[in-house]
Amino acid sequence: MQKLSSFLFTTLISMSIVALAGESGAQNSAGTLPPKAGTRLITLGTRGGPIPMVGRAQSSNVLIVNGAFYIVDAGEGVTRRLTRAGIAIRDIDNIFITHPHSDHTGGLGGLLSTEYDYNRTKPVNIYGPPGTDASIKALVQFLTVSADIRISEGMRMVPAAKIFFGHDAGIGVIYHDANVKVTAAENSHFNFPPGSPAYGKYKSYSYRFETADRVIVFSGDTGPSAALAELAKGADLLVTEVISVEEWKEQQIKTGRWQSMTPEQQARALRRQVEEHITPDEIGKMATRANVKTVVLSHFLPATDPKDEYERLGEQVNKHFSGKVLVAKDLMEF
Repeated sequence: MQKLSSFLFTTLISMSIVALAGESGAQNSAGTLPPKAGTRLITLGTRGGPIPMVGRAQSSNVLIVNGAFYIVDAGEGVTRRLTRAGIAIRDIDNIFITHPHSDHTGGLGGLLSTEYDYNRTKPVNIYGPPGTDASIKALVQFLTVSADIRISEGMRMVPAAKIFFGHDAGIGVIYHDANVKVTAAENSHFNFPPGSPAYGKYKSYSYRFETADRVIVFSGDTGPSAALAELAKGADLLVTEVISVEEWKEQQIKTGRWQSMTPEQQARALRRQVEEHITPDEIGKMATRANVKTVVLSHFLPATDPKDEYERLGEQVNKHFSGKVLVAKDLMEF
């Protein structure tokens, strides 16, 4: 009997230790650790799209300024990456979208749904180019079905439409609070032919975030752009997409997609890569002109080798730029 009591006591103590450890882990994963002062950047997703691939989430970043969170793009996988980074998703107030391509917005519905399921009651504001407000209203309509059920079950009190708000922003200063000033510039990613459904309707933005201790610029997707070069002047970090047009074409040939296109389609596809995305050489020249301190490369094309680290692209940037070039991975902090 004494041995049994001793066993039960030991078991209860072990269970208590495990429970406490679980609570501690939950707190850490929820981002409840004391916030660090200053400005931090975490690249949540570093894969270009639109097709999802194993190993990297699609385009997303989080800027942390004095403990406040600012999301820049929300590609597929953003919610899981935020969880892995220990970010308190319920505390995200502001989201910025560079443009409405799916590899920059595909995870937005899941992120907003998770905020709602964490019993968020304060407004969440989503800023972006024209089309952002319409996208958020559509997502709210989708979320309202689940919200109505949760409210009826007594699990929630506030309708989704009272929490999530989209804003079609112009260029110039689009947001300002005690931590950060955000300036938008239209870049050269979109060049729609006249008469197409998107012509004159949608835009693609780059963003400049100015805090007390750092200036961080996000290119979004873009070709060579004078507006982006101006926006990036003196930046501490330029977080930019990058493409090797030669590697892109090789991939198209290997998959057979190139051969399936007409010569006209091939020419148009190649023009888009050259004019609407940016190469290492162009990045290096722009960073030099803008006197950027550090370049962070992201938004990588899927590689033939899943272990590819894209270091060669950084080396190509350094042919025209003497500053530091870093090749991002998911969940890297800068």
